[in-house]
Amino acid sequence: MKKIRNHIEELFKDVPKTEQSEIVKQEIIQNLEEKVMFLMENGKDEEDAINKAIVEFGDIEELKRELGVKKPDSKKANFAKLNLSYSIWGSGLLIALFLFINFYYTPQTIWFVYPTFGLLWWPLSMYFYWQRKK
Repeated sequence: MKKIRNHIEELFKDVPKTEQSEIVKQEIIQNLEEKVMFLMENGKDEEDAINKAIVEFGDIEELKRELGVKKPDSKKANFAKLNLSYSIWGSGLLIALFLFINFYYTPQTIWFVYPTFGLLWWPLSMYFYWQRKK
């Protein structure tokens, strides 16, 4: 029944390890193992019984709320992703503008590279901000 234990451990990875959460986790594992035994007694093979018990168990969002686990603020992560997208597109368009101006007006001097390095810090900083919010 290692699959059940691994599944429950994965569900509880965001839950702080307290005595209460460990008791709840052990009760859930015990209940799921009993469900698997019941299903196996009624003719299911072990793998099917384990999968059926896990699927019927569902998720633990309500249980997490009761244990005091706060949801990560997905709005901030979405805004960080939006900021990253905006910075990549904005930098790309500005670099394309510099490239056009450089080769149209002064093709003998390649200068667009210098503002490009400066512009690349914008999406780079947004990327690190997005990684931190994830």
